[in-house]
Amino acid sequence: MTFSADLGLAYPELILAIGALVLLVAGAFAPKASRAVGWAAIAVLAAAAYEAATGPFGKGFSGGLISDAGSAFAQVAIYASSAICIPLGQRWFERRGVDNFEFPVLIVLAALGMGMMVSAGDLISLYVGVELHSLALYVLAAMHRDNARASEAGLKYFVLGALSSGLLLYGASLVYGFAGSTLFSDIAAAVHNGASTGVLFGLVFLICGLAFKVSAAPFHMWTPDVYEGAPTPVVAFFAAAPKLAAMVLFARLLGQGFGGAMIQWQQVLVALGLISIAVGAFAGLAQRNLKRLWAYSSIANVGYAIIGLSAGSAEGVQSMLTFMVLYMVDVTGFFACLAALKRQGRDMETIDDMAGLFREQPGIALAMTAFSLSALGLPPFSGFWAKVFVFKAALAAGLPIAAVLGLVGSVVAAFYYLRLIKVMWFDGSVGATDTPPVEARLIGMGLALFSFPVVLGALIWIYPAAGRAAHAFGLA
Repeated sequence: MTFSADLGLAYPELILAIGALVLLVAGAFAPKASRAVGWAAIAVLAAAAYEAATGPFGKGFSGGLISDAGSAFAQVAIYASSAICIPLGQRWFERRGVDNFEFPVLIVLAALGMGMMVSAGDLISLYVGVELHSLALYVLAAMHRDNARASEAGLKYFVLGALSSGLLLYGASLVYGFAGSTLFSDIAAAVHNGASTGVLFGLVFLICGLAFKVSAAPFHMWTPDVYEGAPTPVVAFFAAAPKLAAMVLFARLLGQGFGGAMIQWQQVLVALGLISIAVGAFAGLAQRNLKRLWAYSSIANVGYAIIGLSAGSAEGVQSMLTFMVLYMVDVTGFFACLAALKRQGRDMETIDDMAGLFREQPGIALAMTAFSLSALGLPPFSGFWAKVFVFKAALAAGLPIAAVLGLVGSVVAAFYYLRLIKVMWFDGSVGATDTPPVEARLIGMGLALFSFPVVLGALIWIYPAAGRAAHAFGLA
């Protein structure tokens, strides 16, 4: 392909890169115009999503960038999730006297990195995308500079993120050394008749590095502390789009690069998934802080997505993509509700703080109940359908034990979701809540309506779209 054709495939990334640079300069010259920068960032993300959905498919830059149905599906979901978090975060910071125009710019840069991740065609573009989005996330975690917990969260995330970057680089160097190429297509040819021991060692390190990015156990150690310390709208962003991007990268790397070694990596993924479900379910039982509790919930839910991916089939990838999109809605909505709640000027972040919430804020309480029941997997909420697709794919792939243990994990985790609902609905109020901000309440309640009943109609096009995306990843 010509260079101009290569650029045509990279239009979504170019829109985000140029938009971020322009917004950064504009914000530097007019730092008080942060709201205008925020709306412009949303427009940039919308333009990138439109280009991803309507742009041409193909391989560019000598195979380093891939534009296909898989990347388009993921980019549209990622950019939409990122756009929702911009007004949520900006208003949250403004109410605390922090008027940062950098927030939407960092969101756009993180979205750029995630877009590169889902379009990566070789180990080099994989690493560039991962690091670009990670660097933006490190800064976002510490965005509330006057808050000691936020600074601590950013530092912990950065230090542990450096460890995962080292694992990725070491794994990539091993794979390159033994396979002779960084391109996924060339690696697939090298392992077509079986992977050598050196390639398998490199693959294990790559899986470990990506497992850190999705906070899969036992590489989850950063998640509870970062979720608790980071600003609530930033956590809403952390818990959604970056997880989808890393899971799509997982699917592309394993399907297009290591399809010939499926028997080996399938065992690793099943173990990762089940350990994540167990850690998320049992460790969450002891949590009283809601941000830490949903950190463990996210660990468990990533475990279900990994179980779907471990099926090693197009149906498994389809179930994973559907699961992650539906989970993104739930987790973003829950943290939007949490960002809306204050009592006497103090953030409400613990289960005890939610006592009697239904009497004070019935709309937000109903929304949080919907998200909790969905994350639990109770029908007919979106989380139920997400888990049905994952368990169906696992059973079709001959993994009944993984499906059964995953179901057991859901039963265990039900305790902490139901405990939260009980406290909101039946416990006595501990004081009047402050008036919730309009944008957080609208986002939370709007996404709750998606969780049920809108999801019943939305699945009619989400699941087939995920199926078309899944066939792009090279698994039969």
